[in-house]
Amino acid sequence: MNLANKQILVVQGDITQQGVDAIVNAANNSLQGGAGVDGAIHRAAGEELLKECLTLGGCATGDAKITKGYNLPAKWVIHTVGPVWRGGNNGEDELLTQCYRRCLELAQEYQISRIAFPAISTGAYGFPLERATKIAITEVKSFLEKDTCIEQVIFVCFSQESYNCYQQLIKKILTGEIKT
Repeated sequence: MNLANKQILVVQGDITQQGVDAIVNAANNSLQGGAGVDGAIHRAAGEELLKECLTLGGCATGDAKITKGYNLPAKWVIHTVGPVWRGGNNGEDELLTQCYRRCLELAQEYQISRIAFPAISTGAYGFPLERATKIAITEVKSFLEKDTCIEQVIFVCFSQESYNCYQQLIKKILTGEIKT
């Protein structure tokens, strides 16, 4: 989808293989690696990533921090800590929105033009996929409508279920069929 000469794409695949300027890591608060996307990124980037992460003092939920990409095709890794789903009445939506916003702000600060996101918080953290997808697409759309150096955002979906959900919702949100 084009949005004033900017692109929002959805692909199914491995985020560690994306040829973009930065990939986003769905990290834990320690930034020391873990399961899912976090573990895959740490394995692919190599031990230097962990060494740099140890110097950052962790990361609060809803915030983001940036490191080099090391052995990844991407020059940068933006680590963000999504909320654990606790029923929806504990600020989860706002925290997830902040994750996307902070990642995009860091991308802007570092003059990153192409960035790839995973489906933050939808794995082990249990955030409902459709709800998280709406938040992700809406926040990216809102950010790209501003004056920004970001030219392309790719949502990289590991599972078929995630890919299908993003494909279904992106057109509806970008065309205004779904009001956010």
